[in-house]
Amino acid sequence: MQEQRFTEKDWKLFRRKIADWQESYMNRLNREYIAILSEDASPSDKFWKLDKRIKEDKKNAGVQLRMSRTNLIYNIISLLNEGAISFGDLEDFSDGLKETVGAFLDR
Repeated sequence: MQEQRFTEKDWKLFRRKIADWQESYMNRLNREYIAILSEDASPSDKFWKLDKRIKEDKKNAGVQLRMSRTNLIYNIISLLNEGAISFGDLEDFSDGLKETVGAFLDR
């Protein structure tokens, strides 16, 4: 049923774009990590704060995700919710995919 919510072109486009989206997201995370390490705190406090943050961030779709057609819509929603991408990043995708994603986000 989910296959009806997006096209083959959407799936191929997602596969082409995901690496760049993830690299951009991880670049932003790296800048945030640098800010943590630059804080005026003890080395151990900074270390453990960064360790906790990295463990949390590794679970995000912006860092790693399960690539499958059945997860496409859910992966896009996760990327949007995490701020890894914006709705504008979906402009090249089909109207059906954008409508489906929009409906999930409006819930």
